[in-house]
Amino acid sequence: MPPLNSWPDNGNLDKAMRFILWPLKRKHGQSISWADLIILSGNVAIESMMGEWGYAKPLWYGGGRIDAFQPEEDVYWGHEHEWLKDDRHKSPSSNGGTGLDKPLGAVQMGLIYVNPEGPGGNPDVIKSAKDIRTTFTRMGVTDEETVALISSGHTFGKAHGAADPSKYVGKEPEGASIEQMGLGWKNSFNKGMGEDTITSGLEGAWTKHPTRWDNGYFELLFKYEWKKTKSPAGAIQWIPVDMDEEDVVPDAHVKGTTHKPIMFTTDLAMRYDPIYGQISKRFHENFDVFTDAFKRAWYKLCHRDLGPISRHLGPYLPQESLIWQDPIPDVGDTISGDDIQYLKRQILDAVNQSKVSISDLVKAAWGSASTYRSTDHRGGANGGRIRLEPQRSWAVNDPNSLESVISIMEELQESFNQIQQQKGSTRQVSFADLVVLGGNTAVEEAARRAGHSDVNVPFVPGRGDALQSDTDVTSFNALQPTYDGFRNFEGESDMRATPEESLIDRSHLLSLTVPEMVVLVGGLRVLDANTNSSEGVGVLTDRPGVLTNDFFTNLLDENTVWSPAGSLFHGARLAGGQPWTASRVDLIMGKNAQLRAVSESYASADSSPYFINDFINAWTKVMCLDRFDLLRPDSSKRRESSKL
Repeated sequence: MPPLNSWPDNGNLDKAMRFILWPLKRKHGQSISWADLIILSGNVAIESMMGEWGYAKPLWYGGGRIDAFQPEEDVYWGHEHEWLKDDRHKSPSSNGGTGLDKPLGAVQMGLIYVNPEGPGGNPDVIKSAKDIRTTFTRMGVTDEETVALISSGHTFGKAHGAADPSKYVGKEPEGASIEQMGLGWKNSFNKGMGEDTITSGLEGAWTKHPTRWDNGYFELLFKYEWKKTKSPAGAIQWIPVDMDEEDVVPDAHVKGTTHKPIMFTTDLAMRYDPIYGQISKRFHENFDVFTDAFKRAWYKLCHRDLGPISRHLGPYLPQESLIWQDPIPDVGDTISGDDIQYLKRQILDAVNQSKVSISDLVKAAWGSASTYRSTDHRGGANGGRIRLEPQRSWAVNDPNSLESVISIMEELQESFNQIQQQKGSTRQVSFADLVVLGGNTAVEEAARRAGHSDVNVPFVPGRGDALQSDTDVTSFNALQPTYDGFRNFEGESDMRATPEESLIDRSHLLSLTVPEMVVLVGGLRVLDANTNSSEGVGVLTDRPGVLTNDFFTNLLDENTVWSPAGSLFHGARLAGGQPWTASRVDLIMGKNAQLRAVSESYASADSSPYFINDFINAWTKVMCLDRFDLLRPDSSKRRESSKL
């Protein structure tokens, strides 16, 4: 799917997909997805190169991916409008020393990671290492995993740059002419394949045995000093100084022809960066350690977007717990319907005694559940990690408000579970379930205060509680929102995306439709769920904490005149009353035609019951996004029936 199928870094993968994988996909059809087939084929290729030299143990592999049939339209790729342009760097004094805009990872439009020739084509090895560390860290990859992936990737195969691509290579698949039928990068140099292949413009292999799993990459990296040169296509690369004849690389296509091995600027970073260099040296001296590190890093790279291990299918899964999969202990006997009603009464008692507010409960539940990302199935309420670091301290979660909820819920959890034990019951309530139940109870009470006493917010128990030791604090910080339009939160950031653009991005991660996004914004505003409730930005109601459609009626009131007031907007109420304050996210609901159409439907005189019903449906969806046990059959049964 575009744009990925046309990224310069994915050059010529269209041929592998069309001529190697499509015949297999056509033969096996619906029994395996394209996504699973692509990863499986990579494993098979690596296993064939490892097995021939004594490492025949299968790599870890899990299936269960599904195919997309249309591009993701709401992904923020950066500001560039041309391939390989770079408008995403500012002062290198920020963002890890590279100046790369957050939350972007790739250093240029169309690259997956970094420029192999060096930052912006500058062959500076140390600056290249900084680029690498910034990009891989943002992907949740450690320094050791980074070295394992780069070095293993360059243990195999070669780069292709027989001639200047600007002279001989045609348009990418999406830009190619219609008669090419989805293929791109047509090569007119000589016969256009084999030794005449052009992809990156870099040319050569890194080891003398490029189809063998061995330690040749590190042996050559440390054996020689390297001098800068250029490929036949004019790309910057490096070759060894005073090379021994025994280290020549056989040509991949022309028998009897040999070449010098090559390194990229990014390869030299694996030696000369102080941290990467130590790791590379250890891998060089301990081949089995390197092999194990690669196996683990490769599995993580190819499976992270599958989410928790319960979503992985097949017989080749790891049998150990891996922290990057965000493990959650097994849930025992869940609470009953009567237990749920008892706990809701206890929560309401806490509200009535002013130990905790409706706003506090809503914010805690939303903060817990809305960490979910549909792109990799991380985050969500399951695990109750909002009570753990780093989420407990995130500014967006309003730590002071959150602490009151944590205190109440932990006390209630301990009391309830002790009572069950004394009764001889094995039922226990998790903190994760209580946070969601608290938010549901608050929404029900807010609807009751609006005159809707028969409202019920669906709740299904079954969430578990993760431990701090099960939580990778560094990688979880990647889930921390810089902007959260649902809570009118704007943190310290040098992002160039506007708050409303960030709202769209977050809605995409939560797999929300446009109406779901709009109704959640309006409902959360009147529930006073902003990160800093005291500021009242966008809380366009005189009854905060009551679930009404006031946000929409007041936002679209023609008797309110809006004017800029710094980064916010001042709404003068011509009919009287205190002026409103709103953000860009609030006003976009009235400015954008599509969003305004939805907002108008909720601002109508008869829309109150529809608004409440739609809000509860959207709220429940977010609360259950990570409940894969509700959305899919039992994972163990799926593994048994899997054809993989």
